[in-house]
Amino acid sequence: MPENRGMDSHAFNHQLLKKIEQWGRELGFSQIGVAGIDLGSSEPSLLDWLAKGFHGEMGYMAAHGLKRARPAELLEGTVCVITARMDYLPKNTPTDWREVEAQRLAAPHEAVISVYARGRDYHKVMRARLQTLSEKLAAEMQIIDPKNALASRVFVDSAPVLEVELASRSGLGWRGKHTLLLNREAGSMFFLGEIFVNFELPKTATQEPHCGSCTACIDVCPTAAIVAPFEVDARRCISYLTIENKGPIPVEFRAAMGNRIYGCDDCQTVCPWNKFAKRAVISDFDVREGMEDSTLLELFSWSEEEFLKRTEGSAIRRIAYERWQRNIAVALGNQLRSASQATSDKASTSAIVAALTAKRLHSSELVIEHIDWALAQLAP
Repeated sequence: MPENRGMDSHAFNHQLLKKIEQWGRELGFSQIGVAGIDLGSSEPSLLDWLAKGFHGEMGYMAAHGLKRARPAELLEGTVCVITARMDYLPKNTPTDWREVEAQRLAAPHEAVISVYARGRDYHKVMRARLQTLSEKLAAEMQIIDPKNALASRVFVDSAPVLEVELASRSGLGWRGKHTLLLNREAGSMFFLGEIFVNFELPKTATQEPHCGSCTACIDVCPTAAIVAPFEVDARRCISYLTIENKGPIPVEFRAAMGNRIYGCDDCQTVCPWNKFAKRAVISDFDVREGMEDSTLLELFSWSEEEFLKRTEGSAIRRIAYERWQRNIAVALGNQLRSASQATSDKASTSAIVAALTAKRLHSSELVIEHIDWALAQLAP
């Protein structure tokens, strides 16, 4: 530490943390924290979750094993982790947004996409801004002590990192019973990211959990994926089924999907803490055209070329056109069942059958299987 710094290392590190927090706010982050790297107490529960097979087809989770709980194995020399969260509700989100989302789920013809995916891909947004934060920190460190270069690495849901655990330990919130992070001032509608660094910073204070006896998230899950408090079987989760799962959607979960075609927000919209959810301060998460208030038939009519054009820069692009069609076919089957049971909705029934039948002529085997299931939902 340079002699002319004029303060001891403890005071300096606190001052540096204040600068990091300020830079974070300027970059659109809602909160910055700092956690240590000793996550040994999390290893037994991680191993148990993997042993139960709850990770499903996400083989990378098993492949990395305990590396997720050992940050220094991802970046040699890591001493602590800077954590960040970023609110993502679109700026024009109404006050009663949770009721609005419930109304969408109750309208069988509407295509429901998880709120986080209606704007720009958060991986791109968070990574770029965390990288900028890391560069600001590196420049500051270079000024202070040219002999000690910053070693850092940025992560945004892109490597074997126990994100929620690190965020919880750094005071960004507490782990809810649905396993997502909750914050008293912001609910859970935010993204998480981390910067691993090779120097010590003051650890930020943790938050006490405030779920109490509430089980709303467990009770509302359409597929009973939250098998116990703080434990999710991904193989049952609609988010997993519509995004991570590359094969057929298990028949036993198709009806429960309803009109959800990408992700599921039920455990978040029902959470009482999300009445405090904050709007994004950046425009990246504004809703894109077609990602809200579109009908299933409108989105099912997209060609692959239109899908690629409409989802450029979107998280939805990662599932590719085939899974997009697969998901919508299931939702259309659920709409068809609802429409065919209503004697006054024959026009909708005919339109759905026509769309499914036409698409069947030039679809993959995977999509055809789901189209056939959808057509079988037509009430006799």
